[in-house]
Amino acid sequence: MTERDDLREQLERVAGQFAKVSDNPRPWLSWLIYLLQQLESQAMSTHPMYREIYEDMLSALRDEIKNRLDTGGW
Repeated sequence: MTERDDLREQLERVAGQFAKVSDNPRPWLSWLIYLLQQLESQAMSTHPMYREIYEDMLSALRDEIKNRLDTGGW
């Protein structure tokens, strides 16, 4: 199993934990924000110049979410 496969499995477990804590998706927002905060912190601790790259990633995420809302698919 690759590191990516392991991470994918861990994320699937986390998603399952979200649903276990609350089957209503609305409260998941606070956990998603927390995750993004942690990822930002990791990026900044790796290299301060990653702020711009992280913000680019957030813009790409916004575009993916808009596309999901517009088309119904990822």
